[in-house]
Amino acid sequence: MTSWYPDPSALRRPAYLSLADQIARAIADGRLGGGARLPTHRRLAEDLDLSVQTVSRAYEELIRRGLVAGEIGRGTFVRAPRREPDPPYIPERLGEVIDLSILKPVCAPLHLDRMRQALVHLAETLPPNTVLSFRPNAVLARHRVVGLEWLKACGIETAAGNVSLTNGATAAMTTALMTVTPPGSTLVTEEIGHHTLVPLAAYLGLKLKGLPIDEEGILPDALDRACRQGDVKALFIQPTVVNPTATLTGSARRADIVEIARRRDIAIIENDVLGPLVKDRPQPIAALAPERTLYVTSFTKIVLPGLRIGYLVVPDRLVSAVANRHLVTNWMATPLIAELATRWVENGTAMELVRWQRAALHRRHRIAAEMLRGIEHLTHPESLHIWLPLGEGRSEQAFVSHVRLQGVAIAPGASFATSPSVRHSAVRISVGSTTADDLCTGLGIVTNLLRSDPEPVLLAI
Repeated sequence: MTSWYPDPSALRRPAYLSLADQIARAIADGRLGGGARLPTHRRLAEDLDLSVQTVSRAYEELIRRGLVAGEIGRGTFVRAPRREPDPPYIPERLGEVIDLSILKPVCAPLHLDRMRQALVHLAETLPPNTVLSFRPNAVLARHRVVGLEWLKACGIETAAGNVSLTNGATAAMTTALMTVTPPGSTLVTEEIGHHTLVPLAAYLGLKLKGLPIDEEGILPDALDRACRQGDVKALFIQPTVVNPTATLTGSARRADIVEIARRRDIAIIENDVLGPLVKDRPQPIAALAPERTLYVTSFTKIVLPGLRIGYLVVPDRLVSAVANRHLVTNWMATPLIAELATRWVENGTAMELVRWQRAALHRRHRIAAEMLRGIEHLTHPESLHIWLPLGEGRSEQAFVSHVRLQGVAIAPGASFATSPSVRHSAVRISVGSTTADDLCTGLGIVTNLLRSDPEPVLLAI
């Protein structure tokens, strides 16, 4: 043990629980660090004038809490705290940082005006079920029907019974994964993919495997090989420019992926949160393989960040399973937000804001193209971001730190790697998260650093 030791005078009944709490507090405040060895049961019992059984119960309680681990023949050790993955974006705006790290749509006073108008109208015409009912079917039946209109604009033809309303894409992803990937099974995805998928798969007990990509996304041969080699249950895919590399998967590639999924009998989870924003796109994979695809779309990235509502479309055979898993994790989508989204679909406001967003993004990408002239980068005129390879000899971590020291936050490419072996030195830059002037300033700082020789970070505050 370290110099810290339990205080026998502070023990209270039940003694085993009081002892466990003392040790837990010492671990929490750093007095007992990860890897510290606790005394043997007998020695601690003698030192504290307790029975060996009491100390054993205290250690069992600490094991139950996940704070210590017993190793046969060696003793009991404090477990190192599990490090949670860092998000690619800065969690809070700190000082005068130009935040190009978080993926957001362009926003303007128009958006706030539309929401204020909608809230006034909602207050005057609020359906009672929206605030008085606990029953999802009673509250959301109409919203599913209206959602079919929006899904049609996304390229999806389905029935209301196949649609679940969710509190955005993350809730839909979680429900979909719980439905088609049992714990211990393998989920495959792009090797540069969704940043929440790595921790989410770990929390659900899934084996996550990143597959090689090219300029159109996942390589079909790699998908087929992965299915031959392991217990693959599902593919998670982002085929329409929301993926970090802003890749648009073509029609032929989508058809190849569907053919492999059918032949290997795996499910597909299609994340299409940009929905109708991307014009002239191929059919969604869910339209090609509705019998095995769970389709996710939402409003937050293309209409308004605070409109946290989305749709999860599933095959007939999975309707009941999806409903059960959504009930136990979310119960139901927030009815007030669902009511707002439904009204905006009905009166055309949602599509008006999508068209506005498309035009705004085109303007932002023209700015970016000018600022990045001569510098290799990947993007799409209707994507929310740019993928910027850093090239050989430039440390991604050092580059992100240098940019941050000059008042600009960007997302490190490593945050999107879905396999430990993936090494792509790059950064993701959001074009919609701030003003056009700040975007110019931020990209100017990024390009100046790219055009200079790499330097070590000497000051990291």
